[in-house]
Amino acid sequence: MLEFKVNSYLDQLAKKSQIIHKEFYPSKAEKIQTFRRNDPLEEDRHMPVFGLIHKYPNRVLVLLTLNCVAYCRFCTRRRSVSDIKKGEISVTNLKEMAAYIRKHPKINEVILSGGDPFTVPNILINALHIFGNLKQIKIIRIGTRLPVSLPSSIDNNLLNILKNSHRQPLYILINFEHPDELTKETCLALKKLRESGCILLSQTVFLKGINDNTSVLEKLFTNLVSLGVKPYYIFHNDEPEGTKHFTVSFKKEALLMDSLRKKVGGLACPVYALDTAKAPYKIPLKYGKQE
Repeated sequence: MLEFKVNSYLDQLAKKSQIIHKEFYPSKAEKIQTFRRNDPLEEDRHMPVFGLIHKYPNRVLVLLTLNCVAYCRFCTRRRSVSDIKKGEISVTNLKEMAAYIRKHPKINEVILSGGDPFTVPNILINALHIFGNLKQIKIIRIGTRLPVSLPSSIDNNLLNILKNSHRQPLYILINFEHPDELTKETCLALKKLRESGCILLSQTVFLKGINDNTSVLEKLFTNLVSLGVKPYYIFHNDEPEGTKHFTVSFKKEALLMDSLRKKVGGLACPVYALDTAKAPYKIPLKYGKQE
């Protein structure tokens, strides 16, 4: 069961924004049983080594931690995120992952995820060193929500770790859902990350009552581009148990994407996609008039 956890920054923000409150504060709707799967992407089934998920041929996802500074109520890993002890990763674990990667030469990309890798800098620095020294690894990605949930944590210690880990291009993939998240503190954190030499991308999940609105999406993605963040993906909700109330219909999502695409340039328009256990890749979804 996903725990409830926020910090003083988010608590103050949630008092001003109902959207932030919906994102981070539990609701009764989470308790409605829908008999959805707890692991909709079947990640646990694709974990050959503790902490390493190998679903796609050329890349692996590493769960550096199950900790976040705050827990999003729509989290796709709500079955495990917040169980911090269960997700503790050691240097020995990282070396076991590296050994697995070496045995699979087609793997050329590592995605550090969780939980939030930025909350465990001591593990992060070891992971970047160990994976970064593998000759077959060409790209490293880090998934984080920290610029939104506690932007002041993007401090000199973390920035120095990132600056000194650039043998490969280092992509930071940040989860953004709504313009209310783009506070002055968050904008400053993004500026610092850009100045560290990282390439910034965003991913978004369609969420009912939060961003199922063309104007909201236009404002979010336009502002992100102006801050040096390329909108990368926007997903249909994976629907782990407890998140059904966030789901937007495919029909409405397609209409929203069609409307959005008429308002923004390609740079500000993310790929609309479905992540599923049934395909070896994220499935691009169609929208707009089909010939």
